Amino acid sequence: MTHDDPYTALGPGPDPAQGSAPDPRSAPGLGPNLGPGPGPDLGPGSGPNVGPGPGPNLGPAPGPALDPGSASGSALGPGSDLAPGPALAAGSAPGPAPDPNLDPGSASGSALDPGLIPAPLAAETPAGAGEFVLDERTVVDAGPGTAGAARWLRTTIGAATGLPLAPGTAADGPAIRLRIAPATGAGGTAEGGHAGPAGSADLGSAAHAEPASESAGPVPVGLGPGRCADPGSPGDPAQPASASGPAAPATAALGPGRGAGLAGPTPSAPATPALGPEAYRLTVDRNGVELVGGGPAGAFWGLQTLRQMLGAAAFRKAPLDRARRWAVPAGTVTDGPRFPWRGLMLDVARHFMPKDDVLRQLDLMAAHKLNVLHLHLTDDQGWRIEIKRHPRLTEVGGWRARSKWGHRASPLWDETPHGGYYTQDDIREIVGYAADRHISVVPEIDVPGHSQAAIAAYPELGNTDVIDTTALSVWDTWGVNPNVLAPTDTVLRFYEGVFEEVLDLFPAEVSPFVHIGGDECPKDQWKASPTAQARIEELGVGDEDGLQAWFVRHFDRWLAARGRRLIGWDEILEGGLAEGGLTDGAAVSSWRGYAGGITAAEAGHDVVMCPEQQVYLDHRQAPGEDEPMPIGYVRTLDDVYRFEPVPPGLAPDAAAHVLGTQANVWTEVMADRARVDYQTYPRLAAFAEVAWSRLPAPEERDQAGFERRMTAHYARLDALGVAYRPPAGPHPWQRRPGVLGRPIEGPPPNV
Repeated sequence: MTHDDPYTALGPGPDPAQGSAPDPRSAPGLGPNLGPGPGPDLGPGSGPNVGPGPGPNLGPAPGPALDPGSASGSALGPGSDLAPGPALAAGSAPGPAPDPNLDPGSASGSALDPGLIPAPLAAETPAGAGEFVLDERTVVDAGPGTAGAARWLRTTIGAATGLPLAPGTAADGPAIRLRIAPATGAGGTAEGGHAGPAGSADLGSAAHAEPASESAGPVPVGLGPGRCADPGSPGDPAQPASASGPAAPATAALGPGRGAGLAGPTPSAPATPALGPEAYRLTVDRNGVELVGGGPAGAFWGLQTLRQMLGAAAFRKAPLDRARRWAVPAGTVTDGPRFPWRGLMLDVARHFMPKDDVLRQLDLMAAHKLNVLHLHLTDDQGWRIEIKRHPRLTEVGGWRARSKWGHRASPLWDETPHGGYYTQDDIREIVGYAADRHISVVPEIDVPGHSQAAIAAYPELGNTDVIDTTALSVWDTWGVNPNVLAPTDTVLRFYEGVFEEVLDLFPAEVSPFVHIGGDECPKDQWKASPTAQARIEELGVGDEDGLQAWFVRHFDRWLAARGRRLIGWDEILEGGLAEGGLTDGAAVSSWRGYAGGITAAEAGHDVVMCPEQQVYLDHRQAPGEDEPMPIGYVRTLDDVYRFEPVPPGLAPDAAAHVLGTQANVWTEVMADRARVDYQTYPRLAAFAEVAWSRLPAPEERDQAGFERRMTAHYARLDALGVAYRPPAGPHPWQRRPGVLGRPIEGPPPNV
């Protein structure tokens, strides 16, 4: 996507660059909702898909009373995200009275309140509970399936604290005990996850009884189409949406007092809830820490919470003071994600991001409990992945002579040649590093538009009967490019070869989806091409939109035959997705607003909500001239925190197809890591809470509580070396005075 120019509301605008075409989004008749503004919505979503049938009737019944701004994040009522699952039988005993130590509106009780982000589902701290202190005697007792979590604990928190955190058991010293709990629940069944006595509860129940292998990697998106399941609950379809947003999958609202201590639940407490694969229960008392995950991913996410509870110094790579006292407040945190797809898209095509910077971003994602990295690997301005059978894709397509400096209308140029690419071993390292952090990597190879870098490398891929493709070079400016792939068998065979190598590098067990772009494909060359017109007549597809739909359908079926799922930007709707033109497994990244996602979901296709007006992090963070290269609408930290991925009024069956949400970082005006940091943080922290936590409706969210918790989080970002935008505005060295952007005034449209 060309996302230097959001920018539907602006019209074509000046463009001195050769080869630029008017933005097709401003043209009429290009499919659903192409008007001046998409609506707000990121969709989290990967995670296993559960068959096409509806799940258990979860109903709107309220659960235990929780403060609207509490850690659970929801005022309970009809359609609440925290409505109890079926295992909470009517008439079962409610939880204990609210703990007076709980700070309404905070992520947790006062003694457990180090500013946890994302806010957990529930947290409690008994009065006078004390704390646990990590020291040289502390050991790590890693049960089956937790070796990866234990390894991360030693290499990351061990490095920050300077403590050995040696393997051992409670007999060897104070212990951090890591365990995997099957998601059967008390008296439950592995198959269903919901059977159990009254008073038991599933925290995102999962249909598995065996502890997962420690090498399980991320909880993968299901290869089959169907209803979206919570990552904490692969066996449990999402609840229906309500006017205030979607309801969560069947998840017990665990109020104060419902957590189990290290010695097990007290006689008066309900049975310990079963945990889905990404859910966890973290219990701390004076004797040690017990972390129980529903799967390896749940154990890993629990460690991210433990790290936050240790303070900002735990985010450094070496101890600041070896005499420091590493104390964790006593209490219980019970948690699990709202959505299975909690994504970040990184555009490494416009400006290349070296491998080590990608690995760093994976660490930052893990710290925020995000679990999908969408890598935009190819575009007009560069091809960033080695394809051995087509070496010129990187030899030629990986480099451009210069780059536009600022928006495409800017008269300024950076005359430094720019480029780079990932070798296949680099890709394997990135995918493996991500899997160790329970993050899936979704590769994007953009077709049939956004392809000038590939055509510059192999001119026969272009429309040779319309232009001299041998004269094309890798594009050096931004915008929508008219040079698109030719609709020929030669092109299909070429890209099949590309995708064969891509599939080998991104194994299905960790990367079930493959993104094919499919956006912003101007049709001018096809209209002028005798070859393209003959193909339209031969295929009987009617027009150029039908030709693009045929192109997308080809790779949809090709991928499906190899056990993968196609995902594309919402332009893949144009030409018949809603009429069943694509396989049931095809999914949509809804970037122009809600409309494309709604259309796809109502047609039975899974959706990731990522509307540009709400979660495009290349958009400016404040008005005024201090913002560097200002692009698009003003999207503040508070604006992102109010983003709701599931549109109000979406029918329950359609809402079940919203896999989740994704924030997108397009890098036309981000030439280096510091610029990516500035645009991405701190807003990604707000987005992470939207994707993970069960928040109330946008207008009811506790902005003040979130901003208070951000005070602690800024210290973590400082420790991690993140060059975020300060709350008071950019530092002098973060500004880019005199470099033209393209700001859009006023609030973004909600479409």
